[in-house]
Amino acid sequence: MVSALNSLQAYISPAYTSQLYSNGQVPASPLSGRVFGTWTFLSAVIRMTAAYNITNPVAYDLALWTYGIALTHFVGELVFGNATLKGRFISPLIVASSSLAWMLTQREAYLA
Repeated sequence: MVSALNSLQAYISPAYTSQLYSNGQVPASPLSGRVFGTWTFLSAVIRMTAAYNITNPVAYDLALWTYGIALTHFVGELVFGNATLKGRFISPLIVASSSLAWMLTQREAYLA
């Protein structure tokens, strides 16, 4: 649900995307904000589908992949220098890494 709300925020104002990545130092274009919002909304739809079909291995694995892709993306932005470990950027790192770890450790419990 949080991802869906973040998507809406990214569509409404590219400033949100700018704050997330460069702490507002580099303005995000409206296009990049909408691309980020669309990507985030797709992840939200997959995760909500998995939540309602938690015992389905395909749905579970797709949701797991969304967190892995998000974590890879956010760590990549640290490597490329487009983000720093402060401000709004910390939350998606925590959510992606902890959710990925949880889903990996609990996979058998949900799919057994």
